Amino acid sequence: MKRSVGEGTGHAPATARGQERETPSGAGRDARLGSVVERAQRGDEEAFAEAYRMVHPGLLGYLRGIVGEDAEDVASEAWLEIARDLGRFRGDGAGFRGWTATIARHRALDHLRRVRARPRPARFEQDLFELPAAGDAAGEALDALSTEHALALIAGLPQDQAEAVLLRVVVGLDGPSAARVLGKRPGAVRSAAHRGLRRLAKQLKGKGR
Repeated sequence: MKRSVGEGTGHAPATARGQERETPSGAGRDARLGSVVERAQRGDEEAFAEAYRMVHPGLLGYLRGIVGEDAEDVASEAWLEIARDLGRFRGDGAGFRGWTATIARHRALDHLRRVRARPRPARFEQDLFELPAAGDAAGEALDALSTEHALALIAGLPQDQAEAVLLRVVVGLDGPSAARVLGKRPGAVRSAAHRGLRRLAKQLKGKGR
C-alpha cells in the first residue's frame, strides 16, 4: 500500500446535536467509511485516499487544539503510522475514527514532550471545518458565532474540556469512543464536554454575543 499522504480536501464530520447517538446521516457516513477502510485493507490505494479525505479534516482540527501550528507535521506522522498498521485495525467506520484519533493523540503527546521547553499556543483556521450545533443553549450560542471565534474560545478552555469538545464536535466521536481515546470513563468525558460548552455559553452571554 502506498504510505505517502496527500492533501485532504474533505469536510469535517457533523455530529448528533448533543446526543450520544449519531444522526442517520452520520451513521451513513460511518457505514461508507467502514466499507472504504475494508477496501483499503485489501490494498486499494484509492480507497485509502478516500478514507484519508473523510477523516483528515477533523483529525487535523483536533491536533490544532493540542499542538497548534505543528498540527500538520504531527498529522503526517500519525498517518504514516495509520498506513503502516492499517492491516491490524478491526472495527467499523466509527471505530476507525476513534482508532485514528488515538494514534494522533499519542503522536501529539510525544511531540509536546519534545517541545515542552518551548510551548506554542494553539491556533485554528476558519476554513478547516464547520462546528455543528450542540443541541442545547451552548450549541445555539456557538451557532451565532463565526467558526474562527468559536474555535478561539474552545482553545481557551481547560485542556480536559477542550479535548472533550474537540473530539465530540470536531472529530465526530460519540461519548464512549471519545472516552477510549482519552483513557477516561464516558461519564467523565460527557461531563467535561458539557462543562466546556456551558462555559462557552456563559462567556458569550457575558459579551452580549
